[in-house]
Formats: sequence, structure tokens, C-alpha cells
Amino acid sequence: MGFSILKTRVAQETLGRMLAGYLRLVQRTNRIVFEPADIYDHVRPDLPVIFAMWHGQHIMIPFARPDWMPACSLVSRHGDGGFNAVALRELGIGAIRGSGALGRKIREKGGASAFLAMVRRLAAGDTMVLTADVPKRARIVGPGIIALARASGRPLRAVAVVTSRRIDFNSWDRASIGLPFGRCAIVVGEPILVARDADEAAQEAARLALQASLDDVHARGYALVGSSDPGAGLRERQQAAGAPA
Repeated sequence: MGFSILKTRVAQETLGRMLAGYLRLVQRTNRIVFEPADIYDHVRPDLPVIFAMWHGQHIMIPFARPDWMPACSLVSRHGDGGFNAVALRELGIGAIRGSGALGRKIREKGGASAFLAMVRRLAAGDTMVLTADVPKRARIVGPGIIALARASGRPLRAVAVVTSRRIDFNSWDRASIGLPFGRCAIVVGEPILVARDADEAAQEAARLALQASLDDVHARGYALVGSSDPGAGLRERQQAAGAPA
């Protein structure tokens, strides 16, 4: 009981390769604009960096990685993590299995071992690409990505990859996936540094700065493609319902 053919290795490989192929099609058939236009001239001297994204907006993020940039991403151990890891592999991005979480859930989701693995990969020169918010708390930057920046000494940069033609899902994170034959905007924020000796107040300031930068790059990205962010206002609605900031 509980067996699903979709959880088999063969199915995960097939789904992952299909997703990667689809994303390549979307990338090839969208007219892409970068902001700033020379972003990689700015990013290259700071490598490796930690690119931050919002849940729900992460599917298109591989578009932002140039071929010369080695990168890894944190991928859940559960659910759709298997075929997502395959898709990332096919797109040239490594996968570290584990999940962002809060409290006692960190250990059961593999967060502690994944954190150490990310620190090691950053030290080895790989850029990390991470969702800044944790499941069910959309658009609220969690402490994990700030702790990673503090432990590694690497700068944080918010990134948004959005398309004019897309499917928006009515999920907790208002996930989107781009469609072919449209316009795409890739917007990257300014670097945010977290000192290794940053105290609690400094870490909170960095968390809020990253949160604001993620809001800004998404608002700008959707404006560039003549659309509006389907996840705008999610944080405020959650906070009104009692979720902590």
C-alpha cells in the first residue's frame, strides 16, 4: 500500500528529463531581457554567491545561470524533489537533498546535513540557488538562508525570472511556470552581506533587506513583461491571519 509508480527511479528520471526539455523550449522561445543588462560583469568578481528566490517562482530560475557558473540548489527529499533533482542535473545544476524548515522539523527534513553540505560547496566555489522562504510561509524570508550567508561569508542576491506567458497555480506560494513564445525578464538585486560575527539584530536587518530586495526584483520583473506578480500581497495576508513576520 502507498506505492506510487511516480516515485520509482525510472519515473523520476523520465519526468525530470521531460521538465528539463520543456524548460529549454521555454528559454529558447522567449525574448529575454536582463536587468541590469551587464549583471554578470557585476556578479563574476563576487563568486560564489547565494542566489535567493521565492517559492513558487523557482521553476524558471535555471534560466539565470550562465553556462560558465557552477551552481547547486537545495532540493527536497520528499514529494517532487526526485524529478526536480533530475531536471536540475540535466540543466547543469547540482542538487543537495534536504529542505528548509523551522524548529524540530529541521532534522527530520535533512536541514542540518544539507546546511553543512552547502557551506562546503560554497567554499569549493559553487554558487548556491535557494528559496528564501520555507513551505507554507510564502514570501517571508526564513533564518536559514541568512545563517548560510553568515557561515559562508558569501553575498546574497535576490533574483527573479518571470515570463509574460505563463500558468499561475492557486497554490500556497502562487507558483508559476512559463510558457513558450513570450517575453522573459531576469532581474537581480544588489548584494547583501552578512558578517561572520553578525549579531541577532544584524541578521534580522539582513533578513528584512533580502525580503525587500526579493519583492523589488519580482515587481520589476513583472513590470518589464507587462504583467503583475501573482504572489504580491501573500505575506501581508498571512500576517493578517496571524503568521509571524
